Amino acid sequence: QVQLVESGGGLVQAGGSPRLSCAASGSIYNNNDMGWYRQAPGKQRDLVAAISSGGSTRFADSVKGRFTISRDNAKNTVYLQMNSLKPEDTAVYYCNLGTYYSAYYRPSNYWGQGTQVTVSS
Repeated sequence: QVQLVESGGGLVQAGGSPRLSCAASGSIYNNNDMGWYRQAPGKQRDLVAAISSGGSTRFADSVKGRFTISRDNAKNTVYLQMNSLKPEDTAVYYCNLGTYYSAYYRPSNYWGQGTQVTVSS
């Protein structure tokens, strides 16, 4: 069993720079591929960023240049640094343990509970 716990969300002003954390525990190996998704009300859950075990990264076009993803393998934690936030970034952000391929990231059924990020204008 795998547990993923997100933290770091909240109410942020436009232009703000919060950092989300996802701590993984349970039956995991070090250096798992990980991803961050988000889901706004009435919309589907979309990939925001992913990081491979080797440190390769990919980002949704809407966040390129504003968000970065990183990992601390010693802590089994993945971070999503969000900069220059916009109201349209408002969503519930979810962490996922999946598989990073060269062309895409495939999510698994392991999801965190999500953390709400609300960006005020």
